[in-house]
Amino acid sequence: MQKPFRFAVQAYRPESGKAWRDLARQVEGLGFSALHTCDHYLGPGPVSDATKHRPVTLAPVPAMAVAAEVTSTLRIGCRMFCVGYHHAYVLAKEIATLAELSGGRTEVGLGAGWLEAEYEAMGIAFPSAGQRVTHLAEFLEMVKDFLAGRPAATDGTYVRVRDMAPLPLLDAPPPIMVGGGAPRVLRLAGAQADIVSINFNNRSGVIGADSVATSGHDETVQKLGWVREGAGDRYDDVELEFAAYFLALEGGTTTEQQLVDSTGMAGEELRTFPHALVGSVGAVCEELERRREVYGFSYVTIGDREVEAFAPVVARLSGR
Repeated sequence: MQKPFRFAVQAYRPESGKAWRDLARQVEGLGFSALHTCDHYLGPGPVSDATKHRPVTLAPVPAMAVAAEVTSTLRIGCRMFCVGYHHAYVLAKEIATLAELSGGRTEVGLGAGWLEAEYEAMGIAFPSAGQRVTHLAEFLEMVKDFLAGRPAATDGTYVRVRDMAPLPLLDAPPPIMVGGGAPRVLRLAGAQADIVSINFNNRSGVIGADSVATSGHDETVQKLGWVREGAGDRYDDVELEFAAYFLALEGGTTTEQQLVDSTGMAGEELRTFPHALVGSVGAVCEELERRREVYGFSYVTIGDREVEAFAPVVARLSGR
């Protein structure tokens, strides 16, 4: 049975606190399921220029709290908390507190981290990919125990917590999203997460040609295979998410030609690329239904620049 569509907005750079509150209310009013912050600290300048990542204005936890306060039905999340930037127990308690204060409207995104220049700029060691995934696995174990009300007792290489009992706040743990583009992290996501985000393999530490080259149809099918290997019998229960990083809707801020120029793809190749959505509302709706059939994607994330242009897609597909 196909899962119903859900739609989220990922916010990067609201210009002010008022703009953030207005965005949260707008996203809720237009029928989106969730609003996500992101766990990056780079502003405009050399780091964002070097990585080609959009500058990020707001820190995630306080931004999530404010967004929850000015909405009533919208789910609030972070796509994704980078485990290398946080102490596992501290973040678990912050997430649990947000879940309680929001009436259970939080989602927990956890990732291994990838933006090498940001680590270096903040003075944080950038371990190997294998070490970062091990850190994520240990972090995930501890956070899941905490959110489920179990005593936290993780004695790992990167996460060490003992004799800490979680506060009995939550009626039910918030859903956990884990994402990535490489075999080990996607097997881990399949085994442990409620939501799996199929993403670029950002092994180069920057967003660029390699990100796109590792994310076509064949690569996406392979990634889903790794998720299935990790999930086993629970695969059908996992919600599969992707982000439309390349979005050119009629009436939006980006044109199809601009995407052709930036990606090197055109025509059918661009329109069916798993992280692009291009064309009229009707064409995009048809493409999303095709991807749900082919890949199982039912959870779609777009950037904050295209909220209004994408709203008719949300209205047409939500609940189907």
